[in-house]
Amino acid sequence: MVDKTLGNRSKTLVTLAVGVVVGGAVAGGGFAVADTKAPRTDRQITNMTDEVNDIKAYYGDTVDAKGEHWPSASSNYAKQVAGIEKDAIQYLQSRARHDKGAKKAIVLDVDDTSLSTYNYELETTFVYNPTSNAQYIATKTMPAVFGMNTLAQWAESEGYTVFFVTGRPESQRSYTAANLAAVGYPTADATHLYLKNKENPPAYLPCGSTCTTVEYKSGTRAHIESLGYQIVANFGDQNSDLSGGHASRTYKIPNPMYYIP
Repeated sequence: MVDKTLGNRSKTLVTLAVGVVVGGAVAGGGFAVADTKAPRTDRQITNMTDEVNDIKAYYGDTVDAKGEHWPSASSNYAKQVAGIEKDAIQYLQSRARHDKGAKKAIVLDVDDTSLSTYNYELETTFVYNPTSNAQYIATKTMPAVFGMNTLAQWAESEGYTVFFVTGRPESQRSYTAANLAAVGYPTADATHLYLKNKENPPAYLPCGSTCTTVEYKSGTRAHIESLGYQIVANFGDQNSDLSGGHASRTYKIPNPMYYIP
């Protein structure tokens, strides 16, 4: 989360359900959307039930004894993520051989890049609510996105420093760090985990408490570079996780569940 930046999230299903867009915002909802063309007939809108079923099929929806939903390791989603990780590891290996002695780093977004929010999305029918999201993060352990914890561990063993940059609020630091540790990620302490702090924004972000996702994430990467690190790869599930530079290469993790501008 994406990470999930509060008040700045546009859901796939919200966009589909409303279908009326004015000046880049869904009428009545205020959510930013990627497409500003209003459908002329209902046949131009994907049926919501069909869309949910497609998402479930893509993730290989599996239900456990408690009724909670999890992606399948044999799903097309898992296979697509594995292909991206394979390319990334090859690139990181090549850079490790040629950049000996440099302070190399990789940056990972958290929600749906490092940790999977799939079960939360199903529980809320893809409608984000900051209260329910905070409660979920405080009480449940989200699984790692397939293979990303292994990639991060491998990168660390190859001399890369692993940083996490998330749009989650500062108040969720302890829960986020504990979840990452529980599913096998490298240490996400105060020097390696960056969260959004609207109450006391860091001095290195000129936009302060009004940063867009792109400004916050690219500005934080610039700060990491100012500490002497070369960010070799940046991983995110949203284009806004990856825009703004300050990384040699970017890797987009698939996420058809929501959109963060």
